[in-house]
Amino acid sequence: MSLENFTENRIATDNGALYARDYPGQGPAFVLMHGFPDNLHIYDQLIPYLVAAGRRVVAFDFLGFGASDKPGHGYSFAQQLADLDAVVAALQLDRIVPVVHDSSGPAGINYSLAHPDRVAALAILNSAYDDAYPVLWPELVELFASPAFHALAMTLAQTPAQFGWLLTWQQKQFRDALPEALASRFDAITGPLIADNFMKACSGPAFAQLAAQFHEELARNTERLPELAALDVPVKLIWGEHDPYITTAVGQDRASHFRNASFVPVPAGHWLQSDLPEAVAHALLA
Repeated sequence: MSLENFTENRIATDNGALYARDYPGQGPAFVLMHGFPDNLHIYDQLIPYLVAAGRRVVAFDFLGFGASDKPGHGYSFAQQLADLDAVVAALQLDRIVPVVHDSSGPAGINYSLAHPDRVAALAILNSAYDDAYPVLWPELVELFASPAFHALAMTLAQTPAQFGWLLTWQQKQFRDALPEALASRFDAITGPLIADNFMKACSGPAFAQLAAQFHEELARNTERLPELAALDVPVKLIWGEHDPYITTAVGQDRASHFRNASFVPVPAGHWLQSDLPEAVAHALLA
């Protein structure tokens, strides 16, 4: 299946231009959002299945990541929500299906709360949103999120060899939780993508600034949990069972806050859209 049939877009925002790919098809469009350590290419394995089903698909890089502009400052969860707004407006999307993963949970969920009339359904893959349920967050995130370790984290971030070691160690924690067949796939696809996102795409500053705001964002969203029950759209939680951090228990707790939620476990890891793209596509299209 091919990834070549798309239109490239540069979408202006107040802080720089966003890079977006628009694959033609029928709506409502799936709008795919990436997380802290990666970019839109984390969906490269999934998109062909959605396009083959005749659906319109939009994937974009948040500011500071991938091929989007990197202003070096102003990164925040509010900015990521504004990025999503900008993509929807620029591409004149009508009703959409936000698909969130990892740290893009707040952007997609809060967009759905703000614009329920523009959301046909919401899809949540292994992602963060609140801190109401106990979660063991990845150590790399905790290091950059903790004020007590700020000086250490910034020193590591500015030393490529040391940051590279830390990144490799964190990847190993995710990899070691996978069955061997998926571990090999991680080595071939996901691991290199994450490394390139930091080392070649230079997404470190955006990651560091967002991670520093991580626990504040979780606290804000915890206060908004009662609002989730009022969201009257289908919510699909598609969850990788081999995620050692954002576990299926976290996903089931998240599902409990929505009125129209379905929970679909998938025998994959944190990056389930790359591990088992056909299964994730089936769940999204069902």
